[in-house]
Amino acid sequence: MPRTIGDADHEEYTTSTDVRADVLVVGAGLSGLVAAATAYAAGKSVAIVDQEPEASVGGQAQWSFGGLFMVDTPEQRRLGVRDSPGLALSDWMASAAFDRSHDATAREWAEAYVDFASGEKRAWLRSLNVGIFPLVQWAERGGYGPQGHGNTVPRFHVVWGTGPALVDPFLAKVMEGVDAGRVSLHFRHRALSLTMAAGRVTGVSGEILEPSTAARGQASNRLPVGGFHAQAGAVVVTTGGIGGNHAAVRRQWPGSSAPEYMLSGVPASVDGEFLPAVESVGAALINGDRMWHYPEGIHNYDPVWPAHGIRILPGPSSLWLDAEGRQLPAPLFPGFDSLGALRHITGKGHGYSWFVLNRTIALKELALSGSEQNPDLTGKDVRLLATRLRPSADTPIQRFLDRGVDFIQASSPAALASRMNHLTGRPLINASALEELIHARDRQVESGLGKDPQLAAIRAARRFATDKLMRVAPPHRIADPAHGPMIAIRLSVVTRKSLGGLATDLRSRVLDAEGQPIPGLYAAGEAAGFGGGGIHGYRALEGTFLGGCLFTGRTAGRDAAATV
Repeated sequence: MPRTIGDADHEEYTTSTDVRADVLVVGAGLSGLVAAATAYAAGKSVAIVDQEPEASVGGQAQWSFGGLFMVDTPEQRRLGVRDSPGLALSDWMASAAFDRSHDATAREWAEAYVDFASGEKRAWLRSLNVGIFPLVQWAERGGYGPQGHGNTVPRFHVVWGTGPALVDPFLAKVMEGVDAGRVSLHFRHRALSLTMAAGRVTGVSGEILEPSTAARGQASNRLPVGGFHAQAGAVVVTTGGIGGNHAAVRRQWPGSSAPEYMLSGVPASVDGEFLPAVESVGAALINGDRMWHYPEGIHNYDPVWPAHGIRILPGPSSLWLDAEGRQLPAPLFPGFDSLGALRHITGKGHGYSWFVLNRTIALKELALSGSEQNPDLTGKDVRLLATRLRPSADTPIQRFLDRGVDFIQASSPAALASRMNHLTGRPLINASALEELIHARDRQVESGLGKDPQLAAIRAARRFATDKLMRVAPPHRIADPAHGPMIAIRLSVVTRKSLGGLATDLRSRVLDAEGQPIPGLYAAGEAAGFGGGGIHGYRALEGTFLGGCLFTGRTAGRDAAATV
Protein backbone atom coordinates (compact mmCIF):
# COMPACT_ATOMS: atom_id res chain seq x y z
CA MET A 1 0.00 0.00 0.00
CA PRO A 2 1.37 3.49 -0.79
CA ARG A 3 2.12 5.69 2.16
CA THR A 4 -0.58 8.33 2.75
CA ILE A 5 -0.22 11.89 3.92
CA GLY A 6 -1.34 10.95 7.41
CA ASP A 7 1.65 8.61 7.89
CA ALA A 8 4.06 11.52 7.80
CA ASP A 9 5.40 13.51 10.72
CA HIS A 10 3.67 16.91 10.86
CA GLU A 11 6.93 18.73 11.47
CA GLU A 12 8.35 17.35 8.22
CA TYR A 13 5.93 19.41 6.21
CA THR A 14 5.62 22.78 7.93
CA THR A 15 8.92 24.41 8.77
CA SER A 16 10.81 24.97 5.50
CA THR A 17 11.81 28.62 4.99
CA ASP A 18 13.82 28.01 1.81
CA VAL A 19 12.18 25.81 -0.83
CA ARG A 20 13.78 24.82 -4.14
CA ALA A 21 12.49 22.62 -6.94
CA ASP A 22 12.23 22.35 -10.70
CA VAL A 23 8.45 22.84 -10.52
CA LEU A 24 6.62 24.65 -7.72
CA VAL A 25 2.88 24.05 -7.29
CA VAL A 26 0.88 26.57 -5.27
CA GLY A 27 -2.14 24.71 -3.90
CA ALA A 28 -2.66 21.09 -2.86
CA GLY A 29 -6.13 20.53 -4.32
CA LEU A 30 -6.89 18.08 -7.11
CA SER A 31 -5.43 20.14 -9.95
CA GLY A 32 -2.29 20.81 -7.88
CA LEU A 33 -1.82 17.14 -7.08
CA VAL A 34 -2.31 16.20 -10.74
CA ALA A 35 0.21 18.82 -11.88
CA ALA A 36 2.71 17.74 -9.22
CA ALA A 37 2.28 14.02 -9.95
CA THR A 38 2.68 14.65 -13.68
CA ALA A 39 5.83 16.74 -13.29
CA TYR A 40 7.32 14.19 -10.89
CA ALA A 41 6.53 11.35 -13.31
CA ALA A 42 8.40 13.35 -15.97
CA GLY A 43 11.53 13.19 -13.83
CA LYS A 44 11.43 16.63 -12.21
CA SER A 45 11.76 17.68 -8.60
CA VAL A 46 8.53 19.19 -7.28
CA ALA A 47 7.51 21.29 -4.28
CA ILE A 48 3.93 21.93 -3.18
CA VAL A 49 3.00 24.82 -0.88
CA ASP A 50 -0.45 25.23 0.65
CA GLN A 51 -1.83 27.51 3.35
CA GLU A 52 -3.97 24.79 4.93
CA PRO A 53 -2.86 22.00 7.28
CA GLU A 54 -2.11 18.61 5.79
CA ALA A 55 -5.56 17.31 6.80
CA SER A 56 -7.08 19.32 3.92
CA VAL A 57 -4.93 17.90 1.14
CA GLY A 58 -7.06 17.25 -1.94
CA GLY A 59 -9.09 20.40 -1.37
CA GLN A 60 -12.67 20.55 -2.60
CA ALA A 61 -12.34 17.32 -4.57
CA GLN A 62 -12.32 15.37 -1.31
CA TRP A 63 -15.81 16.72 -0.58
CA SER A 64 -17.19 16.25 -4.06
CA PHE A 65 -19.79 13.82 -5.37
CA GLY A 66 -17.27 12.70 -7.97
CA GLY A 67 -19.24 13.55 -11.09
CA LEU A 68 -17.40 13.48 -14.42
CA PHE A 69 -18.62 14.68 -17.81
CA MET A 70 -17.81 11.96 -20.36
CA VAL A 71 -19.06 11.34 -23.85
CA ASP A 72 -20.05 8.17 -25.74
CA THR A 73 -18.94 5.77 -23.02
CA PRO A 74 -19.71 2.08 -22.54
CA GLU A 75 -21.81 3.10 -19.52
CA GLN A 76 -23.97 5.33 -21.70
CA ARG A 77 -24.29 2.78 -24.47
CA ARG A 78 -25.37 0.04 -22.05
CA LEU A 79 -28.21 2.34 -20.99
CA GLY A 80 -29.25 3.00 -24.57
CA VAL A 81 -27.85 6.54 -24.67
CA ARG A 82 -26.69 7.66 -28.10
CA ASP A 83 -24.03 10.34 -27.64
CA SER A 84 -21.24 11.71 -29.82
CA PRO A 85 -18.42 14.27 -29.65
CA GLY A 86 -20.27 16.50 -32.09
CA LEU A 87 -23.45 16.47 -30.01
CA ALA A 88 -21.51 17.14 -26.81
CA LEU A 89 -19.62 20.07 -28.33
CA SER A 90 -22.87 21.51 -29.68
CA ASP A 91 -24.40 21.32 -26.19
CA TRP A 92 -21.29 22.88 -24.66
CA MET A 93 -21.22 25.84 -27.03
CA ALA A 94 -24.95 26.45 -26.67
CA SER A 95 -24.63 26.49 -22.89
CA ALA A 96 -21.44 28.55 -22.77
CA ALA A 97 -22.87 31.29 -25.01
CA PHE A 98 -19.39 32.76 -25.53
CA ASP A 99 -19.73 36.44 -26.45
CA ARG A 100 -16.52 38.21 -25.43
CA SER A 101 -13.39 38.87 -27.46
CA HIS A 102 -11.20 37.02 -24.96
CA ASP A 103 -13.45 33.94 -25.20
CA ALA A 104 -11.53 32.74 -28.25
CA THR A 105 -9.02 30.78 -26.15
CA ALA A 106 -11.80 29.43 -23.94
CA ARG A 107 -13.49 28.07 -27.08
CA GLU A 108 -10.28 26.25 -27.97
CA TRP A 109 -10.11 24.82 -24.45
CA ALA A 110 -13.74 23.69 -24.73
CA GLU A 111 -13.04 21.88 -28.00
CA ALA A 112 -9.95 20.24 -26.50
CA TYR A 113 -11.81 19.23 -23.35
CA VAL A 114 -14.75 17.66 -25.20
CA ASP A 115 -12.22 15.74 -27.27
CA PHE A 116 -10.56 14.57 -24.03
CA ALA A 117 -13.92 13.63 -22.47
CA SER A 118 -14.85 11.73 -25.64
CA GLY A 119 -11.56 9.88 -25.93
CA GLU A 120 -8.72 9.13 -23.54
CA LYS A 121 -10.30 10.40 -20.32
CA ARG A 122 -12.08 7.19 -19.36
CA ALA A 123 -9.20 4.91 -20.37
CA TRP A 124 -6.71 7.09 -18.49
CA LEU A 125 -8.79 6.96 -15.34
CA ARG A 126 -9.21 3.21 -15.61
CA SER A 127 -5.43 2.89 -15.89
CA LEU A 128 -5.29 4.66 -12.52
CA ASN A 129 -7.84 2.19 -11.06
CA VAL A 130 -10.58 4.81 -10.93
CA GLY A 131 -13.91 3.04 -11.40
CA ILE A 132 -17.17 4.47 -12.72
CA PHE A 133 -20.63 3.76 -11.26
CA PRO A 134 -22.63 2.13 -14.08
CA LEU A 135 -25.79 4.26 -13.81
CA VAL A 136 -25.09 7.52 -15.65
CA GLN A 137 -26.99 10.56 -14.30
CA TRP A 138 -28.72 13.32 -16.26
CA ALA A 139 -27.79 16.80 -14.98
CA GLU A 140 -28.65 20.24 -16.41
CA ARG A 141 -31.37 19.05 -18.77
CA GLY A 142 -32.03 22.48 -20.23
CA GLY A 143 -35.41 22.76 -21.91
CA TYR A 144 -34.90 25.70 -24.28
CA GLY A 145 -35.01 23.79 -27.56
CA PRO A 146 -32.36 21.99 -29.61
CA GLN A 147 -30.01 24.99 -29.72
CA GLY A 148 -30.41 26.00 -26.09
CA HIS A 149 -28.62 25.26 -22.83
CA GLY A 150 -28.43 21.76 -21.44
CA ASN A 151 -27.30 18.18 -21.89
CA THR A 152 -29.20 16.52 -24.71
CA VAL A 153 -28.39 13.15 -23.14
CA PRO A 154 -27.13 11.93 -19.73
CA ARG A 155 -23.36 12.46 -19.32
CA PHE A 156 -22.81 12.72 -15.56
CA HIS A 157 -20.63 9.72 -14.64
CA VAL A 158 -20.09 9.24 -10.89
CA VAL A 159 -16.73 7.92 -9.68
CA TRP A 160 -17.09 4.70 -7.68
CA GLY A 161 -15.77 6.04 -4.38
CA THR A 162 -16.79 9.67 -5.20
CA GLY A 163 -14.27 12.50 -4.93
CA PRO A 164 -11.78 10.81 -2.57
CA ALA A 165 -11.31 7.93 -5.03
CA LEU A 166 -10.37 10.45 -7.71
CA VAL A 167 -7.82 12.15 -5.47
CA ASP A 168 -6.21 8.89 -4.29
CA PRO A 169 -4.07 7.91 -7.31
CA PHE A 170 -2.55 11.37 -7.66
CA LEU A 171 -1.89 11.70 -3.94
CA ALA A 172 -0.29 8.25 -4.00
CA LYS A 173 2.01 9.33 -6.84
CA VAL A 174 2.97 12.48 -4.95
CA MET A 175 3.75 10.42 -1.83
CA GLU A 176 5.86 8.10 -3.94
CA GLY A 177 7.84 11.20 -4.87
CA VAL A 178 8.14 12.20 -1.22
CA ASP A 179 9.57 8.77 -0.41
CA ALA A 180 11.97 9.09 -3.35
CA GLY A 181 13.16 12.48 -2.11
CA ARG A 182 11.99 14.31 -5.25
CA VAL A 183 8.74 15.81 -3.97
CA SER A 184 8.43 18.05 -0.91
CA LEU A 185 5.19 19.13 0.78
CA HIS A 186 4.96 22.40 2.67
CA PHE A 187 1.65 22.92 4.44
CA ARG A 188 0.84 26.09 6.38
CA HIS A 189 2.89 27.97 3.77
CA ARG A 190 0.74 30.84 2.56
CA ALA A 191 1.92 32.26 -0.77
CA LEU A 192 1.54 36.04 -0.93
CA SER A 193 3.55 37.15 -3.96
CA LEU A 194 5.36 35.91 -7.03
CA THR A 195 9.03 36.62 -7.49
CA MET A 196 10.49 37.53 -10.88
CA ALA A 197 13.89 37.91 -12.50
CA ALA A 198 14.57 39.16 -16.04
CA GLY A 199 10.86 39.05 -16.87
CA ARG A 200 10.43 35.44 -15.75
CA VAL A 201 8.55 34.11 -12.74
CA THR A 202 11.08 32.37 -10.50
CA GLY A 203 9.11 31.48 -7.38
CA VAL A 204 6.86 32.70 -4.60
CA SER A 205 7.29 34.35 -1.21
CA GLY A 206 4.92 34.22 1.72
CA GLU A 207 4.23 33.46 5.34
CA ILE A 208 4.61 30.32 7.38
CA LEU A 209 1.45 30.08 9.44
CA GLU A 210 1.10 28.79 12.98
CA PRO A 211 0.51 25.01 13.07
CA SER A 212 -3.18 24.09 13.07
CA THR A 213 -5.05 21.02 14.21
CA ALA A 214 -8.11 21.96 12.13
CA ALA A 215 -9.74 18.90 10.62
CA ARG A 216 -10.43 18.65 6.91
CA GLY A 217 -12.54 21.61 5.79
CA GLN A 218 -12.53 23.43 9.11
CA ALA A 219 -11.38 27.04 9.10
CA SER A 220 -7.73 27.32 10.13
CA ASN A 221 -5.96 30.32 11.66
CA ARG A 222 -3.94 32.85 9.67
CA LEU A 223 -1.34 33.66 12.35
CA PRO A 224 2.13 34.04 10.79
CA VAL A 225 5.16 32.66 12.63
CA GLY A 226 7.76 33.28 9.94
CA GLY A 227 8.38 33.73 6.25
CA PHE A 228 9.48 31.56 3.36
CA HIS A 229 10.83 31.89 -0.15
CA ALA A 230 10.43 29.21 -2.81
CA GLN A 231 12.44 29.08 -6.04
CA ALA A 232 11.63 27.03 -9.12
CA GLY A 233 12.06 26.86 -12.86
CA ALA A 234 8.28 26.99 -13.27
CA VAL A 235 5.38 27.92 -10.97
CA VAL A 236 1.92 26.36 -11.33
CA VAL A 237 -0.92 28.25 -9.62
CA THR A 238 -3.73 25.94 -8.49
CA THR A 239 -5.24 27.97 -5.64
CA GLY A 240 -8.89 27.51 -6.62
CA GLY A 241 -11.76 29.98 -6.74
CA ILE A 242 -13.55 32.37 -4.40
CA GLY A 243 -16.64 30.46 -3.20
CA GLY A 244 -15.64 30.59 0.48
CA ASN A 245 -15.06 34.35 0.31
CA HIS A 246 -18.51 35.92 0.26
CA ALA A 247 -17.12 39.45 0.09
CA ALA A 248 -15.37 38.59 -3.18
CA VAL A 249 -18.48 36.80 -4.48
CA ARG A 250 -20.57 39.91 -3.79
CA ARG A 251 -18.04 42.19 -5.51
CA GLN A 252 -18.11 40.04 -8.62
CA TRP A 253 -21.84 39.25 -8.69
CA PRO A 254 -23.37 40.41 -12.00
CA GLY A 255 -25.34 43.59 -11.48
CA SER A 256 -24.29 43.75 -7.81
CA SER A 257 -27.51 41.94 -6.87
CA ALA A 258 -26.14 39.16 -4.67
CA PRO A 259 -28.57 37.84 -2.04
CA GLU A 260 -28.22 39.25 1.45
CA TYR A 261 -27.75 35.75 2.83
CA MET A 262 -25.87 32.88 1.24
CA LEU A 263 -24.56 29.51 2.30
CA SER A 264 -21.05 28.26 1.48
CA GLY A 265 -20.71 25.08 -0.49
CA VAL A 266 -16.93 25.15 -0.05
CA PRO A 267 -14.59 25.65 2.92
CA ALA A 268 -13.45 29.11 4.01
CA SER A 269 -9.99 28.37 2.58
CA VAL A 270 -11.43 28.79 -0.94
CA ASP A 271 -10.76 32.50 -0.70
CA GLY A 272 -9.16 33.49 -4.02
CA GLU A 273 -6.72 35.75 -2.18
CA PHE A 274 -3.66 34.74 -4.21
CA LEU A 275 -5.23 35.62 -7.56
CA PRO A 276 -4.62 39.38 -7.23
CA ALA A 277 -0.94 38.62 -6.54
CA VAL A 278 -0.77 36.78 -9.86
CA GLU A 279 -2.60 39.63 -11.58
CA SER A 280 -0.05 42.08 -10.15
CA VAL A 281 2.74 40.58 -12.30
CA GLY A 282 0.71 41.25 -15.44
CA ALA A 283 -1.51 38.19 -15.66
CA ALA A 284 -4.96 38.61 -17.21
CA LEU A 285 -7.64 37.74 -14.64
CA ILE A 286 -10.87 37.59 -16.61
CA ASN A 287 -14.58 36.73 -16.47
CA GLY A 288 -14.90 37.32 -12.73
CA ASP A 289 -18.63 37.92 -13.08
CA ARG A 290 -19.17 34.40 -14.42
CA MET A 291 -19.79 32.17 -11.43
CA TRP A 292 -21.58 28.88 -10.81
CA HIS A 293 -23.56 29.03 -7.60
CA TYR A 294 -26.63 26.96 -6.86
CA PRO A 295 -30.15 27.95 -5.77
CA GLU A 296 -30.87 24.58 -4.08
CA GLY A 297 -28.77 24.95 -0.91
CA ILE A 298 -29.80 23.73 2.56
CA HIS A 299 -28.13 24.24 5.93
CA ASN A 300 -25.95 21.32 6.99
CA TYR A 301 -27.29 20.19 10.36
CA ASP A 302 -23.72 19.09 11.22
CA PRO A 303 -21.57 21.88 9.73
CA VAL A 304 -17.84 21.57 9.12
CA TRP A 305 -17.07 25.10 7.92
CA PRO A 306 -18.82 28.47 8.40
CA ALA A 307 -22.31 28.68 6.85
CA HIS A 308 -21.86 25.13 5.55
CA GLY A 309 -24.42 24.48 2.84
CA ILE A 310 -25.29 21.26 1.04
CA ARG A 311 -26.74 21.28 -2.45
CA ILE A 312 -29.78 19.16 -3.16
CA LEU A 313 -29.49 17.21 -6.41
CA PRO A 314 -33.17 17.06 -7.32
CA GLY A 315 -35.27 14.91 -9.56
CA PRO A 316 -37.86 16.76 -11.66
CA SER A 317 -41.09 16.22 -9.69
CA SER A 318 -41.04 18.85 -6.92
CA LEU A 319 -42.98 22.05 -7.37
CA TRP A 320 -40.44 24.89 -7.31
CA LEU A 321 -41.83 28.10 -5.82
CA ASP A 322 -40.27 31.50 -5.29
CA ALA A 323 -40.26 33.13 -1.87
CA GLU A 324 -43.80 34.42 -2.41
CA GLY A 325 -45.22 31.07 -3.42
CA ARG A 326 -45.30 31.55 -7.19
CA GLN A 327 -44.23 28.60 -9.30
CA LEU A 328 -41.07 29.14 -11.34
CA PRO A 329 -41.86 29.26 -15.07
CA ALA A 330 -41.00 26.50 -17.54
CA PRO A 331 -38.39 25.20 -18.09
CA LEU A 332 -37.12 26.10 -14.60
CA PHE A 333 -37.96 22.70 -13.17
CA PRO A 334 -35.66 21.08 -10.60
CA GLY A 335 -32.47 19.90 -12.29
CA PHE A 336 -32.97 21.68 -15.62
CA ASP A 337 -31.21 25.07 -15.51
CA SER A 338 -29.30 26.07 -12.37
CA LEU A 339 -28.27 29.53 -13.55
CA GLY A 340 -31.68 30.34 -15.00
CA ALA A 341 -33.37 29.41 -11.73
CA LEU A 342 -30.81 31.38 -9.73
CA ARG A 343 -31.34 34.48 -11.84
CA HIS A 344 -35.11 34.18 -11.61
CA ILE A 345 -35.14 33.72 -7.83
CA THR A 346 -32.70 36.51 -7.01
CA GLY A 347 -34.31 38.76 -9.61
CA LYS A 348 -37.48 38.74 -7.52
CA GLY A 349 -35.58 40.35 -4.65
CA HIS A 350 -35.27 37.27 -2.46
CA GLY A 351 -32.40 34.93 -1.74
CA TYR A 352 -34.41 31.79 -1.15
CA SER A 353 -37.11 29.63 -2.72
CA TRP A 354 -39.05 26.44 -1.93
CA PHE A 355 -39.47 22.89 -3.09
CA VAL A 356 -42.95 21.53 -2.35
CA LEU A 357 -43.28 17.75 -2.59
CA ASN A 358 -44.19 14.72 -0.51
CA ARG A 359 -42.35 11.91 1.24
CA THR A 360 -42.45 9.55 -1.75
CA ILE A 361 -40.84 12.13 -4.03
CA ALA A 362 -38.30 13.12 -1.37
CA LEU A 363 -37.03 9.59 -0.76
CA LYS A 364 -36.97 8.70 -4.46
CA GLU A 365 -35.69 11.88 -6.05
CA LEU A 366 -33.62 13.94 -3.64
CA ALA A 367 -29.91 13.26 -3.51
CA LEU A 368 -27.30 15.37 -1.75
CA SER A 369 -24.07 16.61 -3.26
CA GLY A 370 -20.84 15.64 -1.57
CA SER A 371 -18.79 12.59 -0.65
CA GLU A 372 -19.84 12.71 3.00
CA GLN A 373 -23.54 12.75 2.06
CA ASN A 374 -23.19 9.62 -0.08
CA PRO A 375 -21.62 7.00 2.20
CA ASP A 376 -22.70 4.15 -0.07
CA LEU A 377 -20.89 5.44 -3.15
CA THR A 378 -17.96 6.87 -1.19
CA GLY A 379 -17.48 3.68 0.78
CA LYS A 380 -18.11 1.47 -2.27
CA ASP A 381 -20.77 -0.30 -0.21
CA VAL A 382 -23.08 -2.25 -2.52
CA ARG A 383 -25.39 -3.36 0.30
CA LEU A 384 -25.86 0.22 1.46
CA LEU A 385 -26.32 1.34 -2.13
CA ALA A 386 -29.36 -0.94 -2.39
CA THR A 387 -31.18 1.26 0.12
CA ARG A 388 -31.51 3.89 -2.62
CA LEU A 389 -33.94 1.52 -4.29
CA ARG A 390 -35.66 0.67 -0.99
CA PRO A 391 -35.37 3.83 1.13
CA SER A 392 -35.05 3.03 4.83
CA ALA A 393 -35.40 5.08 7.98
CA ASP A 394 -31.68 5.86 8.06
CA THR A 395 -30.61 7.59 4.87
CA PRO A 396 -28.93 10.98 4.44
CA ILE A 397 -32.20 12.49 3.17
CA GLN A 398 -34.17 11.03 6.08
CA ARG A 399 -31.65 12.51 8.52
CA PHE A 400 -32.21 15.94 6.97
CA LEU A 401 -35.97 15.41 7.13
CA ASP A 402 -35.57 14.68 10.84
CA ARG A 403 -32.94 17.27 11.74
CA GLY A 404 -32.62 19.87 8.97
CA VAL A 405 -33.83 23.37 9.83
CA ASP A 406 -35.04 23.91 6.26
CA PHE A 407 -37.42 20.93 6.16
CA ILE A 408 -41.12 21.25 7.01
CA GLN A 409 -43.73 18.48 7.02
CA ALA A 410 -47.51 18.78 7.23
CA SER A 411 -50.67 16.88 6.36
CA SER A 412 -52.36 19.67 4.39
CA PRO A 413 -51.40 22.61 2.15
CA ALA A 414 -52.79 25.07 4.69
CA ALA A 415 -50.69 23.67 7.51
CA LEU A 416 -47.67 23.58 5.21
CA ALA A 417 -48.11 27.26 4.27
CA SER A 418 -48.41 28.25 7.92
CA ARG A 419 -45.18 26.49 8.82
CA MET A 420 -43.37 27.93 5.81
CA ASN A 421 -44.28 31.44 6.96
CA HIS A 422 -43.26 30.64 10.52
CA LEU A 423 -39.85 29.40 9.39
CA THR A 424 -39.03 32.60 7.48
CA GLY A 425 -40.85 34.96 9.84
CA ARG A 426 -42.56 36.51 6.83
CA PRO A 427 -46.21 35.90 5.79
CA LEU A 428 -45.43 35.55 2.09
CA ILE A 429 -47.09 32.19 1.38
CA ASN A 430 -50.84 32.41 0.83
CA ALA A 431 -52.42 29.18 2.06
CA SER A 432 -55.32 29.28 -0.38
CA ALA A 433 -53.06 29.96 -3.36
CA LEU A 434 -50.73 27.12 -2.36
CA GLU A 435 -53.63 24.70 -2.00
CA GLU A 436 -55.04 25.75 -5.37
CA LEU A 437 -51.65 25.25 -7.06
CA ILE A 438 -51.16 21.78 -5.59
CA HIS A 439 -54.68 20.68 -6.51
CA ALA A 440 -54.35 22.09 -10.05
CA ARG A 441 -51.15 20.12 -10.50
CA ASP A 442 -52.77 16.97 -9.07
CA ARG A 443 -55.70 17.27 -11.47
CA GLN A 444 -53.21 17.21 -14.33
CA VAL A 445 -51.84 13.92 -12.99
CA GLU A 446 -55.33 12.45 -12.66
CA SER A 447 -56.11 13.33 -16.29
CA GLY A 448 -53.53 10.80 -17.48
CA LEU A 449 -52.44 13.28 -20.17
CA GLY A 450 -52.64 16.97 -19.32
CA LYS A 451 -51.05 20.24 -20.45
CA ASP A 452 -48.44 20.62 -17.69
CA PRO A 453 -44.92 20.77 -19.24
CA GLN A 454 -43.37 19.63 -15.97
CA LEU A 455 -45.40 16.41 -15.99
CA ALA A 456 -44.43 15.90 -19.63
CA ALA A 457 -40.78 16.25 -18.58
CA ILE A 458 -41.27 13.76 -15.74
CA ARG A 459 -42.82 11.18 -18.06
CA ALA A 460 -40.03 11.71 -20.59
CA ALA A 461 -37.38 11.29 -17.90
CA ARG A 462 -38.83 7.94 -16.85
CA ARG A 463 -38.06 6.60 -20.32
CA PHE A 464 -34.38 6.67 -19.27
CA ALA A 465 -33.42 3.61 -17.24
CA THR A 466 -31.40 5.37 -14.51
CA ASP A 467 -34.17 7.87 -13.86
CA LYS A 468 -36.89 5.24 -13.74
CA LEU A 469 -34.85 3.03 -11.44
CA MET A 470 -33.54 5.51 -8.89
CA ARG A 471 -34.18 9.18 -9.69
CA VAL A 472 -37.78 9.90 -10.81
CA ALA A 473 -40.93 8.86 -9.00
CA PRO A 474 -43.99 7.72 -10.99
CA PRO A 475 -46.39 10.66 -11.41
CA HIS A 476 -48.88 10.81 -8.56
CA ARG A 477 -50.86 13.37 -6.58
CA ILE A 478 -48.70 15.44 -4.23
CA ALA A 479 -51.66 15.69 -1.81
CA ASP A 480 -52.35 11.95 -1.79
CA PRO A 481 -52.14 10.86 1.89
CA ALA A 482 -50.68 7.52 0.79
CA HIS A 483 -47.56 9.40 -0.33
CA GLY A 484 -47.49 11.84 2.58
CA PRO A 485 -46.79 13.80 4.51
CA MET A 486 -46.37 16.85 2.31
CA ILE A 487 -42.99 18.54 2.57
CA ALA A 488 -41.64 22.02 1.96
CA ILE A 489 -37.89 22.66 1.78
CA ARG A 490 -36.48 26.16 2.06
CA LEU A 491 -33.68 26.55 -0.48
CA SER A 492 -30.93 29.15 -0.08
CA VAL A 493 -28.28 30.24 -2.55
CA VAL A 494 -25.11 28.23 -1.92
CA THR A 495 -21.80 29.48 -3.32
CA ARG A 496 -19.64 27.01 -5.15
CA LYS A 497 -17.44 27.64 -8.20
CA SER A 498 -15.79 30.41 -10.22
CA LEU A 499 -16.16 30.11 -13.98
CA GLY A 500 -13.64 32.89 -14.65
CA GLY A 501 -9.96 32.99 -13.72
CA LEU A 502 -6.45 33.43 -15.04
CA ALA A 503 -6.26 33.44 -18.82
CA THR A 504 -4.19 30.51 -20.11
CA ASP A 505 -3.23 29.14 -23.49
CA LEU A 506 -3.64 25.50 -24.46
CA ARG A 507 -0.34 24.71 -22.71
CA SER A 508 -1.72 26.15 -19.43
CA ARG A 509 0.74 29.05 -19.61
CA VAL A 510 -0.68 32.19 -17.96
CA LEU A 511 -1.28 35.01 -20.43
CA ASP A 512 -0.94 38.76 -20.01
CA ALA A 513 -3.42 41.36 -21.19
CA GLU A 514 -1.97 41.19 -24.73
CA GLY A 515 -2.39 37.43 -24.87
CA GLN A 516 1.31 36.68 -24.47
CA PRO A 517 2.53 33.96 -22.07
CA ILE A 518 4.33 35.06 -18.92
CA PRO A 519 7.55 32.99 -18.82
CA GLY A 520 7.66 30.44 -16.03
CA LEU A 521 4.02 30.86 -14.97
CA TYR A 522 1.21 28.31 -15.32
CA ALA A 523 -2.28 27.95 -13.90
CA ALA A 524 -4.71 25.05 -13.64
CA GLY A 525 -8.07 24.11 -12.19
CA GLU A 526 -10.54 26.68 -10.93
CA ALA A 527 -7.81 29.34 -10.69
CA ALA A 528 -7.63 29.17 -14.50
CA GLY A 529 -11.40 29.08 -14.97
CA PHE A 530 -10.72 25.35 -15.60
CA GLY A 531 -8.83 26.44 -18.71
CA GLY A 532 -8.47 29.63 -20.73
CA GLY A 533 -9.90 31.81 -17.98
CA GLY A 534 -13.42 30.58 -18.64
CA ILE A 535 -13.91 27.29 -20.49
CA HIS A 536 -17.59 27.11 -19.46
CA GLY A 537 -18.65 30.57 -20.56
CA TYR A 538 -21.82 31.47 -18.66
CA ARG A 539 -23.18 27.99 -17.89
CA ALA A 540 -21.75 24.60 -17.09
CA LEU A 541 -23.02 21.19 -18.13
CA GLU A 542 -22.02 19.68 -14.75
CA GLY A 543 -19.47 16.95 -14.20
CA THR A 544 -17.00 19.30 -15.87
CA PHE A 545 -15.24 20.74 -12.82
CA LEU A 546 -13.33 17.73 -11.53
CA GLY A 547 -12.55 16.79 -15.11
CA GLY A 548 -11.31 20.32 -15.71
CA CYS A 549 -8.93 19.96 -12.76
CA LEU A 550 -7.64 16.70 -14.22
CA PHE A 551 -7.22 18.06 -17.73
CA THR A 552 -5.63 21.40 -16.90
CA GLY A 553 -3.50 19.98 -14.07
CA ARG A 554 -2.05 17.33 -16.36
CA THR A 555 -1.46 19.89 -19.13
CA ALA A 556 0.29 22.32 -16.78
CA GLY A 557 2.41 19.61 -15.19
CA ARG A 558 3.51 18.27 -18.58
CA ASP A 559 4.47 21.61 -20.05
CA ALA A 560 6.13 22.93 -16.91
CA ALA A 561 8.24 19.77 -16.70
CA ALA A 562 9.18 20.03 -20.37
CA THR A 563 10.44 23.60 -20.04
CA VAL A 564 12.72 23.33 -16.97
